[in-house]
Amino acid sequence: MSYGREVAAAARLDLAEVLRSRWIVFCAAVYAVLAGVLVLVGMRESTVLGFTGMGRVLLTFSHALVLVLPLLALTATGQVVGRARDDGSLELLLSQPIRRGAWLAGVTLVRLAVLIVPLVVLVIGIGLYGQARGQVIPWGFVWRVLFISSALLWAFVGIGIAISVLVRNQARAITYVVLAWALAVALLDVGLVTLMLKWRLDPHAVFTLAALNPVQDARLALLSNLDPDLGTLGPVGFYLSTRVGQSNLYVLGLLWPAVLGTIAWVVALLGFRKGDVS
Repeated sequence: MSYGREVAAAARLDLAEVLRSRWIVFCAAVYAVLAGVLVLVGMRESTVLGFTGMGRVLLTFSHALVLVLPLLALTATGQVVGRARDDGSLELLLSQPIRRGAWLAGVTLVRLAVLIVPLVVLVIGIGLYGQARGQVIPWGFVWRVLFISSALLWAFVGIGIAISVLVRNQARAITYVVLAWALAVALLDVGLVTLMLKWRLDPHAVFTLAALNPVQDARLALLSNLDPDLGTLGPVGFYLSTRVGQSNLYVLGLLWPAVLGTIAWVVALLGFRKGDVS
């Protein structure tokens, strides 16, 4: 069996498991509830305050996405390998003519697709709904949201797969998942400024931590082009926006999460090939 067919076979099996667990329904519901609330608020503000409602919806939605997407990605992947080990399905599957790397690739692709596809449908749906209501939709920003969100999802899918492979105890894996998400959220503007003031960190160290945080990079890449002011970006983000530039922030927000996710996934692959399946 070719490697591609092995990956496809593993993907079909994992997709069946995802559909049985209704994870895709849960993921779509989270996106839909979040967007639905923001659409209602945005359309209300557009009539009451005279703002462009859907533009505000997309801006607010972007703020929420950079916090929600990492948590969804980590919970979708942080226990997938460990759970397969514990219930014996991994040992059974790998007794068939399928390589470890193919199985891991198939599972990763399914989990990533389950996270991305509902988001693409929903974001484009928001844009079309707003356009049908006579709103001016910044479609360039819509595509930016989708590209940056996909890169951010890949970063935390890779991290989640690495946690699942390297941490065998399921309780500890959950702890690491929560810590990874909390650390990424904590190293945004408020947390970084607090660290700088409390521990008297060098400002350059603070800005380096900000640039290494994929959530911060994604946030700046999404927001700097649409509304590049101090109130939106925060002090750290405003500094990076003025020093690095909007175009470079977009490249950083797209490439660094993708690179980080790839590094984490390769580490997971190497550990999975060498580790015990039971």
